Amino acid sequence: MREVQEVIPITQAKRDFLDIMRKVEEMDETIAITKNGVPVGILINIERFEGLMETIDILSDKETMKALERAKKQQKAGKFYTHEEVWGE
Repeated sequence: MREVQEVIPITQAKRDFLDIMRKVEEMDETIAITKNGVPVGILINIERFEGLMETIDILSDKETMKALERAKKQQKAGKFYTHEEVWGE
């Protein structure tokens, strides 16, 4: 799991916003913004955000989650095919 690399007060975030966004974009950093010492927001790059939203969509889909649960049970019971068995490679 990805952790916050930096915690920045909101006053610094306002002052240094462009530099902070460069870190987020170019260095894939996750930065927490605080107000009066309390975290109020997180800055992440767009790829990470889109990945999180896709994960939420998948986890919210009841049919997909049922299929994943079935697959886990089948795997535990040894009821699965290997990649080679399916694709012949």
